[in-house]
Amino acid sequence: MDIDPHQMCFGLNLELDRESITCFLQLLGRPELARTLANRLSSEEIQEIVHYFTGVLKKNMSEDEYHELFLLEQSPHPHK
Repeated sequence: MDIDPHQMCFGLNLELDRESITCFLQLLGRPELARTLANRLSSEEIQEIVHYFTGVLKKNMSEDEYHELFLLEQSPHPHK
């Protein structure tokens, strides 16, 4: 992380927003936090999160980036 979690701040400028969301997403990816939260979410909340997040991924990433960065797979379209 480039910034400490206590330094996260949103709405002041785009650079700080991007550093803060990077930190925020990294914190969400910690296994213990992810597991604890997942065990407390309702089915509706799970569907809402998945729907929203996959929409953001589709809007901001290519299919290759999605497979490589999110699914940790090789690109579905091998370079010829």
